[in-house]
Amino acid sequence: MPAKKAAAPAKVPAKIATPAAKPEKRPTAKDMKAAAQKLPYPAKQADMKLQPDTDFANYKAAGKLEGKIALITGADSGIGRAVAIAFALEGADVAVLYNENDVDAQETQRQVEKRKRKCLLLKLDVRDPEQCRQAVRRTRAELGGLNILVNNAAFQMAQEKFEDIPEEQIRRTFDTNILGYIWMAQAAVPHLQKDDCIINTGSIVGLTGNPLLIDYTATKSAIHAFTKSLATHLGERGIRVNCVVPGPVWTPNIPATMPREEIEKFGYEVALQRPGQPEELAPAYVLLASQDGSFMTGSLVHVTGGKMSSDQ
Repeated sequence: MPAKKAAAPAKVPAKIATPAAKPEKRPTAKDMKAAAQKLPYPAKQADMKLQPDTDFANYKAAGKLEGKIALITGADSGIGRAVAIAFALEGADVAVLYNENDVDAQETQRQVEKRKRKCLLLKLDVRDPEQCRQAVRRTRAELGGLNILVNNAAFQMAQEKFEDIPEEQIRRTFDTNILGYIWMAQAAVPHLQKDDCIINTGSIVGLTGNPLLIDYTATKSAIHAFTKSLATHLGERGIRVNCVVPGPVWTPNIPATMPREEIEKFGYEVALQRPGQPEELAPAYVLLASQDGSFMTGSLVHVTGGKMSSDQ
């Protein structure tokens, strides 16, 4: 009998590519005058006329942090809130450490839980080493572990004259921005394993300087150096330490701490001629927290809109 012909392979329907999302229209520096307002410190994001963008309408999640647990400081608003939402979209449960703004923190929690992830609110102060240890203990006890620490809490206050910066402000800036990062890292490191990570938030002004934020810029430079040194120290344990370096980003800190004339043109000094939005920063944190960034440690990842040198 003649051999039977082999059956033709079944046709697999071709996948239809999802159209790329259209770029969102972002407020430019020229648009900021209409949105300018001064708010008392600490400003509530809920009180801002122009709301920072954290809707993630065009974000395409891929489960990059599935099963991970993250502790994010300063996550009640601004960049921290955006990172919390992005991590939740990627599958992580999140602990949100904040100091004062309950309404903003509760909105962050709502946004995380909307993405079907757990969100633990921790009203604590990173300036106190014991409260940092408490944050780690509660995260591990209530969420089941700790894989990612994001040091993001920050304090700044613009001053026209260097000699007029109050001692209280200088101490608060250093206690929050660099000592708080050190206390949080010391609390977290004993519980981190190979492939876990620490992500710090630096700033482009830590590289370029800023005449209105001299104490703040000094702490951001310190964060950059701290990142590189801790990365070297923890490398043999497989724990990665990196730093996101934002340019001007529209957050509650701006109307609360900057002169009105700076708010009215915020973002003017960068190549893209606009401020960044918090959701534009968050993907850099996802990269550094996920296996996509597995060969990155000691890195300063610039997300600046083209702010690379001094304004002059």
